[in-house]
Amino acid sequence: QVQLVESGGGSVQAGGSLRISCAASKYTNNGYCMGWFRQAPGKERESVARMFRDGGTYYADSVKGRFTISKDNAKNTLYLQMNSLKPEDTAMYYCAAGPPRFLNWCAVSDFEHWGQGTQVTVSS
Repeated sequence: QVQLVESGGGSVQAGGSLRISCAASKYTNNGYCMGWFRQAPGKERESVARMFRDGGTYYADSVKGRFTISKDNAKNTLYLQMNSLKPEDTAMYYCAAGPPRFLNWCAVSDFEHWGQGTQVTVSS
C-alpha cells in the first residue's frame, strides 16, 4: 500500500524559501512517478513538478528556475525546494505517486496515490 505524508509547510514572506517533504512508503522506490501538485482556493489543482522513472523532471512554467524536486531513496522521501517564493505560490501542496507507463514521462493521470497536503502561505 502506498502511503504519502507531507510536512514542512508554513508561512513565509515573498522572496523567501521553504522546503516541503513527503515521506513515502518503500513501494514508491520501484521507479514510481513522483510529483508535487498544488491547489489554491477557488482554483483547479495544478501540477508543479514531477520526477520520472529515469530521474528526469518536469516543472510548470510558473515555477521553473525557482523550485527543485528531488528524492532521497535511502530515506524514502520526496522534497520540493521552493525559492524566491511569490504570493501566487500560496496553496495547499500535495505529494502524489503512481506506477509509470513510460520510462521518461509521467502524465497527470499516472498519479494514483495522494497525500493529505501541506499548506504553504506566502505573504507580500
